[in-house]
Amino acid sequence: MGGKLRVGQVFRYASGKDPKPPAVDGHPNFYFATHSPGLKRASLEAGINGMAKISSPDGARRPAILIRSSPWKAGTEQTPWHDVFDMDNGHVRYFGDHKAGQSAAPGTTTGNAALLEAFSGHQGHTPEERAAATPLLLFRSVTRNGKQKGYVEFCGVGVIERAERLVQWAGREHTTFVNYVYDIALIDLTAEDDEVAWEWIRARRDEGAADSQALASAPRAWREWVKHGNSALPRLRRRVARAKVAKVRDQRPQVGTAEAADLEVIYKYFDKKKHDFEGLASAVAARVLRGSGHSYLEGWLTRRSGDGGADFVGRLDLGSGLAGTSLVVLGQAKCVKPETLITAEQIARVVARLRRGWIGVYVTTGAYSEPAQTEMVEDQYPIVLVNGADLARELRSMARDDHGGDLVACIEHVLNGQATAVTNRRPEEILLQ
Repeated sequence: MGGKLRVGQVFRYASGKDPKPPAVDGHPNFYFATHSPGLKRASLEAGINGMAKISSPDGARRPAILIRSSPWKAGTEQTPWHDVFDMDNGHVRYFGDHKAGQSAAPGTTTGNAALLEAFSGHQGHTPEERAAATPLLLFRSVTRNGKQKGYVEFCGVGVIERAERLVQWAGREHTTFVNYVYDIALIDLTAEDDEVAWEWIRARRDEGAADSQALASAPRAWREWVKHGNSALPRLRRRVARAKVAKVRDQRPQVGTAEAADLEVIYKYFDKKKHDFEGLASAVAARVLRGSGHSYLEGWLTRRSGDGGADFVGRLDLGSGLAGTSLVVLGQAKCVKPETLITAEQIARVVARLRRGWIGVYVTTGAYSEPAQTEMVEDQYPIVLVNGADLARELRSMARDDHGGDLVACIEHVLNGQATAVTNRRPEEILLQ
């Protein structure tokens, strides 16, 4: 009755929809892994795919919502947004299905309505309410064998932490529309060897099974969440222990790729006016920090002389009210040839400026030497490193979202429209804004 979904595994999502072969074209068959005899096939045809509700002894229950993100569509007229999948830290930021020009209210489109209903269930106050809550199964489209369609990577099981309305740009049309965005926590599947047994979803589709019976097949972390609620999410969130030191080759785009061409465009644009790179670095740092689900305020650029290891200042806000705090962010921008290595001494100059409750951000078109990273890890420097490959990737995403893919137009928009002032104010003044 169905197989297992392993996090990071790529499935063949073939048009034939045949559930019999375990593998198709050298990849596990999605329809085999999600097969439930006698029941309708699981689907990823839309971005948000809510399974039909069933009537259980405890009332109506939606077995699951299958979500698919298609990165290759980001920035198009149909999909002008950019979903964020941070699987290592158990966070997904996913945009709803309302689009520009639709007359329906944002929360009434099929996908948004399903996710908002799921969000309500995820805010349940009792274990009984949460036992009926709808699990999210997240996938993202990947390219295999030169094809953008027909392959999906399983990314895990999610609980919606926040849902908010926001205004988005409508791709190349440069009009705006209102949509929903969802912050989703991916739960830890360590106890299941990073796998989800489809038997759990099949049990949730069984009209004769009470919510508690279906829960018996759920992953351990899901059962813990049902028992303790959202207060337990910090310890139940997926975390991946990764080597803290990245190889230099992994910090640079591969030669001949579009990403390498983008980085070369960025470097050449700022080669003769490197001070202007500070404004771009500030915008990219803001995007990187906000991409983790935090609130970030851009402050100002420092004066060109005597900055003492800081080129821009920002503020990172964590939590809210008495349960929140704010951190000063000191940023360093370094436009160098892409093959250049940033040394430990260069990073240390930024770290030397940091006080308690401050963090650093270093943005460069180059890469960070392995000794520099090792020193940063061993000494526990509170600094975020953005290398050339990351920079090119973030800028390409910004260009795709708002400038029809025109990288230079995106850079000029950031520089010309940037409201950040150039000043010699003390960094801690950002906490007063």
